[in-house]
Amino acid sequence: MILYLLKRLFYLIPVMFGVSIITFALINLAPGDPAEILLRSSGVEPTLEAVEAMREEFGLNNSVYMQYFHWLVKVLQLDLGNSFRTGQPVALEVLSRFPATLELTLAALFFMLLLAVPSGICAALYKNAWIDHFSRLVALFGASMPAFWLGLLLIYILAVKLHLFPVMGRGGWSHLVLPSATLGFGLAATYTRLLRSSMLDVLGQDFIKVARAKGLQEKLIISRHAMRNALLPVVTVFGMSFGHLLGGTAIVETIFAWPGVGRLCVDSIFNRDYPVIQAYVLLMALVFVLVNLIVDISYVFLDPRIRLGKGDRYER
Repeated sequence: MILYLLKRLFYLIPVMFGVSIITFALINLAPGDPAEILLRSSGVEPTLEAVEAMREEFGLNNSVYMQYFHWLVKVLQLDLGNSFRTGQPVALEVLSRFPATLELTLAALFFMLLLAVPSGICAALYKNAWIDHFSRLVALFGASMPAFWLGLLLIYILAVKLHLFPVMGRGGWSHLVLPSATLGFGLAATYTRLLRSSMLDVLGQDFIKVARAKGLQEKLIISRHAMRNALLPVVTVFGMSFGHLLGGTAIVETIFAWPGVGRLCVDSIFNRDYPVIQAYVLLMALVFVLVNLIVDISYVFLDPRIRLGKGDRYER
């Protein structure tokens, strides 16, 4: 186990290096001059002299290779640089927005589990019954609905018409309801179908038949045997969803004016704020790698038959 963890952490180095190169290249291929955009956003006339002075100040006159080299040297010294737009340290800006995204992520996952787990289990236990057809219909509806459309629909019905929840901003629990429901409903559709399929597969296995033949209670069979095995594929997708949500769902955060890292990234893209964009992508790559590592380790605890063997593969 320790050797496996060390290998995975070592693989993190080339992954982060490759992500930084690709991101830096794509940013510089984007049209427009960041110096001119920054001047216009500050209300300053982008004259030739002002643009040249701005480019010189931020080192934009250097070649792309030199810009990347200087940036990489600072990163190795744990310095992500300063924002072009605000002049504040990039690490401080990203980390100050991260708690809001984490809060929204946990709320969305809670909403998703609240819907997906009971509906997925019931759909599997009562296959082809009315509850199964209903859950599949709701799952199809949720999976087909764009997040921005659902968000606007919830705002119109629950906020504008019924005045039940606030529309925008971050505050108390009531501010979390609409954005978390927007994110969680789409995820619940996917997990309902996945859990139903996984449960049906496990319930058809021989060890479930043996447990029933021994006279075990159905509740124990479902909770101790079927659920534990059915969760393995769900945990894999759950890790990817968690990493995706921590990356900040830019559309939802923009619609509800949620001050998370997704909205920060969108604003930075419009302002061509290179240091913030680069730091955001690096942070999200790190989050995805670490979440996937945690998911791999969790398999061992969910199924004692699984062991991390040689060649970084699972053994049973």
